Amino acid sequence: MRWFAFVLLLGLSADIRAGEFFLIPESNPKPIYPAALLRAGVTGNVRVEFTANADGSVSKVRILESDHPDLAEASRIAIEQWRFKPWTVDSDKPAKHKIIAPLIFRLDLDSPIHTNQWLKKLKCRDVNEQLLNVPESAWVDAAPFHYTRAYLSNVFHVTQLPKEQRLEWIAKLNKRVPTIVRSCRSSPVLKYMSLLPEEIRQLL
Repeated sequence: MRWFAFVLLLGLSADIRAGEFFLIPESNPKPIYPAALLRAGVTGNVRVEFTANADGSVSKVRILESDHPDLAEASRIAIEQWRFKPWTVDSDKPAKHKIIAPLIFRLDLDSPIHTNQWLKKLKCRDVNEQLLNVPESAWVDAAPFHYTRAYLSNVFHVTQLPKEQRLEWIAKLNKRVPTIVRSCRSSPVLKYMSLLPEEIRQLL
């Protein structure tokens, strides 16, 4: 059994090489980011060990390290569904390969380029359009609020802001969502950022 490792940035996959032998992913669904952690701005890393078999299946999935148990579970569920292109076993291609996969959970992977500029230009009328027919319970998941949380969780702010402070500001934003939405509906010409908590506005 051979050992090798690769890095999977959540949502991406690539061929895995060991010497002259490639493990070719055929189906690698990305982990589903736990909704509660996504809303709270919780990011983290997970290291998973698993075995790729010659028939393309995956077995013996084991969590080696994780920053949060829910991220670990999301990773385990996803990797158990992974499939690779089957290979013929010979002297250079053993029947099993043990793999260590680091998975990174980040909020900002799907954010617009220059997210802060996008947020600064966003008008309440745009927010209103995005929330048309959206139930109040789902307002917090709308793009403007998701991208605001993602902006606070990008690589720069994660390294510059204490974790507790960053999560506190995101919690404050989430709590203010109903007030922001109602204010936008009352005054569509307002800028979205003018309704954000002061601490967040200063970072845009």
